[in-house]
Amino acid sequence: MLSKLLIPLALMASATTSVMASESTDPAALSTEVAAVENAFAATMAKRDFEGFGSFIADDTVFMAGATALRGKQAVLDAWKRYYEAEAAPFSWRSQSVQVLEAGDLALSQGPVFAADGRQIGNFNSIWRRQDNGSWKIIFDHGSEHCPSPAAE
Repeated sequence: MLSKLLIPLALMASATTSVMASESTDPAALSTEVAAVENAFAATMAKRDFEGFGSFIADDTVFMAGATALRGKQAVLDAWKRYYEAEAAPFSWRSQSVQVLEAGDLALSQGPVFAADGRQIGNFNSIWRRQDNGSWKIIFDHGSEHCPSPAAE
């Protein structure tokens, strides 16, 4: 019985890994891939998975926190740990737009940031670098406050 459950789980895991680490160089296909990676990164907040959060961050990453630059993976982990300590996620985000360079090695992901109550409170811009194994790691991240357009007010 256990082996009947493990085989489908193993197949799903390998399919997920291959989607996130393809060998494609087509910018449209890579845009879809990076959007999925960004959304998996965001899911770590909802799942309260701090270790998973860290797995998406490059060692040489730079996260902007206001005017302050958090340089390096450990600095980001130290600063972001507090967001994962409560039972409920304090905010969430999702990819809305992705652009990939023709070379297929860098991508820009942009999207909204939401408060726990669902209100949009900001926007993010993340730069992802494709690794030698085909996976993606975040190398730059910058969030900003949400400025609604005059038509939305």
